Amino acid sequence: MDVLKAAQTYVKKMITEVPGMKVLLLDQHTTPIVSLVTTQSELLAHEVYLTDRIDNTAREPLTHLSCIAFLSATDHSVEAVKAELAKPRYGGYWLYFSNTLTKGQIEEMASVDELEVVKEVQATTHLPPPTHVPPSPSPVLSLQGHPRRPAQSEEAARHPLGEDVAGGKEAGDGGAVVPSSSCPIFHLSRGGFCTPVLDCAPCLVGAAMQHPPYRELFDFRPTAGPTPLLLVLDRRNDPVTPLLSQWTYQAMVHELIGITNGRVRIEHEEMLELRDIVLSASSDPFFSQNLFANFGDLGAAIATYVSDYQSKNSSIAGGAAGSSRIETVADMKRFVEEYPEFRRLGGNVTKHVTLVGELSRLVERDDLLAISEVEQSLASQESHQADLRSVMTLLSSPKVPQSNKLRLAILYALRYQRFQGNQIAQVVDALIHNGVSADRARLVYVMLNFAGADGVENVYTQHSPHLSQTLDLLLKGRLKESSYPFLEGDEHARMQRPQDIIVFMLGGTTYEEARAVALLNQKLASDAAGGPGGTRVLLGGSTVHNSASFLDMVASCAENFLPSIYNPPSGIPASSAATPTPGHSSATTPAPYAGAGGPRADGPAINLRAGGYELSVGGSGGSGVFRTGQDSGATFQIGGGAQQVAEGIMDGAGRLWGNVRQRVEERVSRSATPQGR
Repeated sequence: MDVLKAAQTYVKKMITEVPGMKVLLLDQHTTPIVSLVTTQSELLAHEVYLTDRIDNTAREPLTHLSCIAFLSATDHSVEAVKAELAKPRYGGYWLYFSNTLTKGQIEEMASVDELEVVKEVQATTHLPPPTHVPPSPSPVLSLQGHPRRPAQSEEAARHPLGEDVAGGKEAGDGGAVVPSSSCPIFHLSRGGFCTPVLDCAPCLVGAAMQHPPYRELFDFRPTAGPTPLLLVLDRRNDPVTPLLSQWTYQAMVHELIGITNGRVRIEHEEMLELRDIVLSASSDPFFSQNLFANFGDLGAAIATYVSDYQSKNSSIAGGAAGSSRIETVADMKRFVEEYPEFRRLGGNVTKHVTLVGELSRLVERDDLLAISEVEQSLASQESHQADLRSVMTLLSSPKVPQSNKLRLAILYALRYQRFQGNQIAQVVDALIHNGVSADRARLVYVMLNFAGADGVENVYTQHSPHLSQTLDLLLKGRLKESSYPFLEGDEHARMQRPQDIIVFMLGGTTYEEARAVALLNQKLASDAAGGPGGTRVLLGGSTVHNSASFLDMVASCAENFLPSIYNPPSGIPASSAATPTPGHSSATTPAPYAGAGGPRADGPAINLRAGGYELSVGGSGGSGVFRTGQDSGATFQIGGGAQQVAEGIMDGAGRLWGNVRQRVEERVSRSATPQGR
């Protein structure tokens, strides 16, 4: 179930069936599809000498050319075809649509074809544009840019996934399973306050596949074997993955710069040809090999890549002292044959060196190493006070961008929402105090209300997306039907292990999840229990998120809810600055912090100063002994309740025990290691 290969097959079939010199007409939806699955050189090899948009009215008449029109099956594209056929510019038209047409649409186009220039009309039931094509057999496809219908209900419009639920996504899901020629059975996640809205999505897909015109697609040449399974998941079940810092090549590029339809734009790059970069695993061997490489290994790979280029440059340009090696006709022939490949290699090296250099600059500028360290602490340790102190330190750092401060605050809130002594309100106040607008800071509460605390612990403790655990349970047959019920289908098909699993994430997926699916496919490829070729997983989503797009989606969705969505959940105190009165503009004045003369709201529960040292227990600064730098006498202060005192003591004791255990383990390890000579 290779999405890229399926798309390439469709496009190649179009351009090879029509003989002679051709022009290719596209629309807004099909342009990114063709740009991702083929190149201009491949089109020229099949005599496609002109590619243009059908809505470009300034095209010149070229009656000696045949026209291939690959368009989406929307009313807008049908109207463009009618205008084209009324005054044809080309000798003949072969019309291909990316989805099924209605009888009325076909009749409308036929009524204006008075010159009978239309030779053929086909519906390719094509896949939506795959925005991620790893070298494994499982790309993640995105419906970003896919034609949508308006939401059909108020509940669907208010769902965090918005128009994805009732906006015509069944067309994309249906297209994804057409290559298997089998109608799938449906698994869907259940849970949360919008479960009925989520349920309507697979219902729409299922109803569409059981009735014309989609029903005929699965009755035509049905294939033997296990029935495909369509697993519909909710982004709210794992709000953490889109918010974490990414350290693999493709995910880093999307998080820090952004990937749109395989293109990356570096705005401030001095060389104009490097401002717009194309990343494609199918045509870029270095990107294909290092797609999932971490940042450290990527640096070593870049160094090797540059060294190989330099050695090849020396062999082609000449030997030492600038002597030329092009002396005979054979040398000239070799040079002509190798030079195009050499130039392409040089351009690719320059592209990746520029891109990795930009990533390094952003990592240094935004202090991402320190941010990632705090994220790892949140993921692996159980020290609330230490985590709170680290978060507060980064929130007050002028080097950390506001977007990263908001990410850290949300991650802290999701991690410690169930912790009774959490300081979520103080963290929100600190956000506003350090320059984050109150409207953005309120997203901490919005995220808690949308996503809650369900499933977050699994993501943190396993250091992997929640999707990995879900797929593991599904493959082992242990996925709870109460949490992931079947929509409908043959009972016998439910008991079989599916060979094709299509996972669709309502609300958008991530490149980190795409990496997990790609690695899982590599593991399953050799699994004989999964049938011929092993079980195959295809990941899809309404878009491919980075942290910025995910937070923008949440903020946009919150506007469709009652103002109470901005209030903290029950059991969490409200922030003093991030809960404006409904109907009024949000306050941007930071919450007042107490001065040195009085206790602070987030200050330590116990504070003892003597002899130039300070002992603090509890508070946002954490528990410990600190040097004050001056001896101002002895003071003792209690500034909090007994609960906070107890929490601080427990936190300090836990850290002390952790340090002692680490020292003992290190000593045992050293004593057990033989000394080398």
